[in-house]
Amino acid sequence: MAVDLFDNWFDPIETEVRARAREFIEEMIRGELDTVLARRRYGRSQMAGDEERVGVAGHRHGSRKRSLTGTFGPVEIAVPRARLNTPEGKTTEWKSQALRAYQRRTLAADALIASCYLAGTNTRRVRRALAALFGGAVGKDTVSRTWRKVKSDWDAWNTRSLAEEPIVRLILDGTVVRVRLDRKATSISLLVVIGVREDGQKVVLAIKSMGGESTEAWRTVLDDLIKRGLRRPEFLIVDGAPGLDKAIAAVWDGVPVQRCTVHKHRNLFAHAPERLHDEITADYNDMIYAATREEIEARRKAFIRKWRLKHRAVADSLEEAGDRLFTFTRLPPSQWRSARTTNAIERLHEEFKRRIKTQTVLPSADTAAMLFWALLASGHINMRKVDGWQTLSTKLIDQPIDLAA
Repeated sequence: MAVDLFDNWFDPIETEVRARAREFIEEMIRGELDTVLARRRYGRSQMAGDEERVGVAGHRHGSRKRSLTGTFGPVEIAVPRARLNTPEGKTTEWKSQALRAYQRRTLAADALIASCYLAGTNTRRVRRALAALFGGAVGKDTVSRTWRKVKSDWDAWNTRSLAEEPIVRLILDGTVVRVRLDRKATSISLLVVIGVREDGQKVVLAIKSMGGESTEAWRTVLDDLIKRGLRRPEFLIVDGAPGLDKAIAAVWDGVPVQRCTVHKHRNLFAHAPERLHDEITADYNDMIYAATREEIEARRKAFIRKWRLKHRAVADSLEEAGDRLFTFTRLPPSQWRSARTTNAIERLHEEFKRRIKTQTVLPSADTAAMLFWALLASGHINMRKVDGWQTLSTKLIDQPIDLAA
């Protein structure tokens, strides 16, 4: 008979702990009932009539079998039953607070199952990975039910009020993921909005699955934020998508906007042959990462003059961005690094795609947005404060950069 790997790896410590888990759980629940009835099993209360005065009179009536799966494995326990007298003269069934009605797994077990799924493992692999720990008690349906429990928190997060959030800055960007719609793999857009609080801490405000990054799609996202009480931001960082620009103009016209310098860098490549890419990168970085506002202005002029002659499409593409590509220069230099790009969202996109690469196609559009959120809510992805957060209260310089070439 073939022996599977690890079958003969006997661990007396694990075996003994699991064997004692049942009696420990039963004793804990019995102790909970003893406290409610103010007496141990087969005992009387310390003062006659005490139970009637505090409304905890009642009596035990046997037990019932329950199956429970935890990080200790599956066990079958005997849960005591009792009837409690109510002030109205009736009786009601006692319910344990430690073991909820119909509970089949501990919260730690559910968290472990959900964490494996969030780590990028599909339902089949979660079942296989946890088979030994849970004694084969975790099937595909169990993983799916656990994931549905996460959805209730997701729904609450989506409707929470933003009126008390001290948001001063927004970062907005979209990413494309593949999901299953009508049994076919389809590309959709996840539109993500990150807020920056007054203390510099980044926080995700919205994640919406949409058909694309059109004006209507972004307007839906922004209108929802406003409806939930988000106050008018002081600064916006965007990817440069035309639909987003139009949506912003409709709801927050006049708010300073920074166009992502990384997105524009990629856009310049689309206007030139590959052999010029390294030279474009050198000139572009020399301009964008200059130390002072004056140096940036001078190097921008030099970039335009050079590329008008060498490959005009590159110069035209840079000019198309206008002063929005340099709005960051109106901020204190300590903020420039975090204000130049939408990298805060780009990093989330990269981590998200790394986590889901084993799944190739996600089950649905709703699942995609919820999974993105869950990676943050569960602590799998953490966000730090923005650079230069100490100067966030400093007002922007009124004068935009000089665009004269």
